[in-house]
Amino acid sequence: MIKVAMTSVYVDDVAKAHAFYTDILGFETRIRMDMGGGDLFVTVGAPEGAQPDLQLLLEPGQGPIAEPYRRSVREAGLPAIVFSVDDVRAQYERLRGLGVLFPQEPQEQGPVITAVLDDTVGNLIQLAQPKV
Repeated sequence: MIKVAMTSVYVDDVAKAHAFYTDILGFETRIRMDMGGGDLFVTVGAPEGAQPDLQLLLEPGQGPIAEPYRRSVREAGLPAIVFSVDDVRAQYERLRGLGVLFPQEPQEQGPVITAVLDDTVGNLIQLAQPKV
């Protein structure tokens, strides 16, 4: 069996992303290593034992490959990653109350309800909830 163990999202600033993804979105830190020279290696994951074998790497987004990719995805209005939630509207209200900007408010899209937020470090992130 093959399973996803780690995926990444390119970010403008790893330390700022780490704070946003943990303090605001509610992820837990899985790995935080100082690589020297101001470089950090940081992974986060779902809290409370959910998906214990899946990590999100907060990848530095500078460089000749990452920069054009990130810019193109953002300009196209595409999310860099999609997170599942139990209640999109409740998360929207909670996060908006914390000052998170949402270019797309909750809306029904076929079999799901989605919203898109700005993660403050260069990405659009989609929240998705299956319609019941």
